[in-house]
Amino acid sequence: MSRLPLDSLAFSLLEAARIDAAVFAGQSLAEGLLGRVDSVARPAVQDLVYGSLRSYGRGDFFLNQLLSKPLAEDEIRALLLVAIYRLETRPDSEHTVVDQAVVAAGELAEGRFRALVNGVLRNFLRQRETLLAALAEDAVASAQHPDWWLARVQAAYPQDWQSIVAAGNGPPPMALRVNLRRCSRDEYLARLAAEGIVATPVGEAGLVLAKPVPVERLPDFSAGLVSVQDPGAQMAAILLDPAAGSRVLDACAAPGGKTAHLLERNNLDLLALDLKPSRCRRVAENLERLGFKADIRASDCVKLNTWWDGQPFDAVLADVPCTASGVVRRNPDAKWLRRETDIASFAAAQSRILEALWQVVRPGGKLLYVTCSVFPAENGEQISDFLARQPQARRGHEEQLLPTAEHDGFYYCLLEKHA
Repeated sequence: MSRLPLDSLAFSLLEAARIDAAVFAGQSLAEGLLGRVDSVARPAVQDLVYGSLRSYGRGDFFLNQLLSKPLAEDEIRALLLVAIYRLETRPDSEHTVVDQAVVAAGELAEGRFRALVNGVLRNFLRQRETLLAALAEDAVASAQHPDWWLARVQAAYPQDWQSIVAAGNGPPPMALRVNLRRCSRDEYLARLAAEGIVATPVGEAGLVLAKPVPVERLPDFSAGLVSVQDPGAQMAAILLDPAAGSRVLDACAAPGGKTAHLLERNNLDLLALDLKPSRCRRVAENLERLGFKADIRASDCVKLNTWWDGQPFDAVLADVPCTASGVVRRNPDAKWLRRETDIASFAAAQSRILEALWQVVRPGGKLLYVTCSVFPAENGEQISDFLARQPQARRGHEEQLLPTAEHDGFYYCLLEKHA
């Protein structure tokens, strides 16, 4: 248990270092690592965790230059990475950052590394110009992505890889989806303006905020007037576009953003599936806030005998598990937890899901295949292989969204089932 004040920089550095060390040991931020931090300190800790993980390739390069030998103590190394990130982003408070990092080091490994932390950080400040020049000569460190990831993005997008990498290293936009059943977008835009929140319309019902704000500041968020959802993700309901009264399946539904959007656009007979009961509860909570209902079940969509009643669906949404390479700025740990072999594993799982779900689509119906990936093996190549196996399938609208300042990276392909 830390003895440091919750509102101190030392406490934030310490907790961020512990979370980063857990990520480097193989844990995911999705496992609730930030949820263990006291709510008073959580925003500051989250900023340090996400920022230091996004720039891990950069910080790791600096440490390799500054340390005479590898540092075995994972939490101390993580503390140095977090402190270097803070020094780079808050150069006006260098002395404070170094001092507070040394205080944080006193809480780790019985305080044996306080002198090392102090020396490394001061050397970083003294050698910064030399280190930055060396960094510029290292393509992988400059790009802040693993070498295999960088190579795949460069091969797939020779004209766009730099902008993709830059987007992955920055903070994501905060975007909203207005519940048009309850409020027009112009009305909600005016309500935001009255609260001093600047936003820009995008797409059918979307708004991109100039600066992120806590959801508690959003007018009538709890009453269901608006949801937080990336504009790229909002395309799913628009592209699938099931008619009113359609029988619809959302096969990988959690946390329920796309499910809710489908119901906001039309009254539907909708079944939402997800693997875990805990994830299904999130779908239910989202729909309850918005005032919608659906049949929600915890089940593996591939195991048809556990959930399908034999009645075909008019429309199926298959937002399949993937590497999340298009939303890495929202999941910065993914860059360092993923391995190149994971692409083939995800592609195999995606193929199984496609084969299973195609069986439940009625002749004349449609299936929208979705990933939040930019890797072709999970996207266009996956669909081409599927079409070669399924003569009834026709490729409809297909689009690869690359991450930008306005939206994340997504792939969409609408598949139509002919008799």
